[in-house]
Amino acid sequence: MSERTALILLPGLLCDARLWKSQADALGDIADIIIADMTLDDTMAGMAARALDGAPARFALAGLSMGGYVAFEITRQASEKVTKLALLDTGAGSDSPEQTLRRRDLIALADRGEFNAISPRLLPLFVHKSRLSDNALIDEITDMANSVGKAAFLRQQKAIMGRNKCDMPPEGRAFHG
Repeated sequence: MSERTALILLPGLLCDARLWKSQADALGDIADIIIADMTLDDTMAGMAARALDGAPARFALAGLSMGGYVAFEITRQASEKVTKLALLDTGAGSDSPEQTLRRRDLIALADRGEFNAISPRLLPLFVHKSRLSDNALIDEITDMANSVGKAAFLRQQKAIMGRNKCDMPPEGRAFHG
């Protein structure tokens, strides 16, 4: 058994393991990196259970955006396993009506066969305006989204829209770090 920290990384919407490549490379000498697949389930509970299936008994956890929503669910299902938690660009509350409408519009776009139009609409939400002209970065994000694909995108949107008002651990449960 490794004495190194196990670190589970949870990608965000339309992201795969490439999202965490730089972090995995930088931390690979001190941590056992596990990057969860967030593309196969259509509920937060399902995504969390899948991430927990191969998880060690104790681990650090980091989630970006949708990955943060899943991190909240992991703490609900198995808080005793989480030693450290990093939540990046995420929130505990449910979507505003405007966010839900934007998600429904994107789903409709995908359903009309225009999945390739989704990434350009999301890029200003995903990337700081100073980096929108970084073609290499934009190409990588677009390629990642295309690799995740329409079916996984629809599952992810369903999971996000179905999450609870407050996806935080119940009161009284603490992280055991």
